[in-house]
Amino acid sequence: MKPLNSTEALTLVKECITEIVPDADFTDVRPDDKFRDVLELDSLDFLTLVERLAARTGARIDEDDYPELTTLADTVRFLVARTGQGVR
Repeated sequence: MKPLNSTEALTLVKECITEIVPDADFTDVRPDDKFRDVLELDSLDFLTLVERLAARTGARIDEDDYPELTTLADTVRFLVARTGQGVR
């Protein structure tokens, strides 16, 4: 697992969301907005996002971690911390 910095993590999150919702428009999503609401991701979309983030980073993401994946800023912090620690 390669440690991610904030820029890499944000790019990865946006790429994964765009794969799920191709017309996702991030111009209206501020770092502390609940991106699921702004981008209208349903629960299946969110689970797909979690699976893709886990697969692309090698980081383990459990259901208990979902509250940390609410905003772009929170998700970036989570991925940076999780990949930096090497926790699987």
